[in-house]
Amino acid sequence: MLPGRDPHQAQRLRRQSQRRPLRPHLKPWLRQLHGMGHLLPAALTGYLAIKGLHPDLPGWPCPLQALTGIPCPTCYLTRATSQALVGHLEQSIRLHAFGPLLAAGLLVWSVLAIRRRQLWPFALRARPVIALALALLLYWLARLALQYSSGWPAFLR
Repeated sequence: MLPGRDPHQAQRLRRQSQRRPLRPHLKPWLRQLHGMGHLLPAALTGYLAIKGLHPDLPGWPCPLQALTGIPCPTCYLTRATSQALVGHLEQSIRLHAFGPLLAAGLLVWSVLAIRRRQLWPFALRARPVIALALALLLYWLARLALQYSSGWPAFLR
């Protein structure tokens, strides 16, 4: 024990000295990483484009479809976006109608994020987001009705 100090204080000083060596090494790396957040949209878009050329690359399976067998509103949207990014628009629309729209949105987001050096370079308005969510929900319901019934749903016949 150090003279003039209680045992608890000496123990705290030992713990602090053991933790300090990591901080000087992490701070510059975290500062550099923090300044590169605007490149994330371009990295995501690039990964999806590469996934369009190499579909065996890893991705996230749909938990709803794995549990219930029913596809969620965004099932096949990753594949559709990947196909749209490599120019296969017909196959993209066949997989999910929102695929080309999402691909275009990702490209715009990537360019704006890099130009403005901000991860989120534009303001979101509530109405367009709600309208897009409703359109996605209606598209999903129509896909379910067509997939699980013979042709058109009963209420549309």
